[in-house]
Amino acid sequence: MKVVLLQDVKSIGKKGELKEVSDGYARNFLLPRKLAKEANAQAMNELKNAEAAKEYKIKTETDQARKNAEAVSGKTVKIYAKAGQGGKLFGSVTAKELAEEIGRQFGVQVDKRKVVLESDIKSYGTFPFEIKFYNGITASLSVAVCEE
Repeated sequence: MKVVLLQDVKSIGKKGELKEVSDGYARNFLLPRKLAKEANAQAMNELKNAEAAKEYKIKTETDQARKNAEAVSGKTVKIYAKAGQGGKLFGSVTAKELAEEIGRQFGVQVDKRKVVLESDIKSYGTFPFEIKFYNGITASLSVAVCEE
């Protein structure tokens, strides 16, 4: 019997997959527990629509990520910070500060977890960093830490 899985089922498959299982297993285990439903025309249509929606969402997210990456790639973010003697900063410049400053200066919203710093920024100068917008889509930028 062909069934469409409504939840992940160990040793069979993941949610939304179309699987061939024995009739008894489907009738006695999967269907009563609402883990799957019989693969009739309506269920197949719902499955196709769900897959199309998922592909559309991925396509729009990758397009937006490419657009954002092109907008900020190669640019320099200026951040002003206070420092003590010897040019050593009080604290450090964090990914959160960089993400906020990119949003302020370039109008591109970036999640702080997507900002990749090689090391902590604890002094004045220019440092390179990357932003991972989406799987395989990154932008290289630099940050200029200036005196306040």
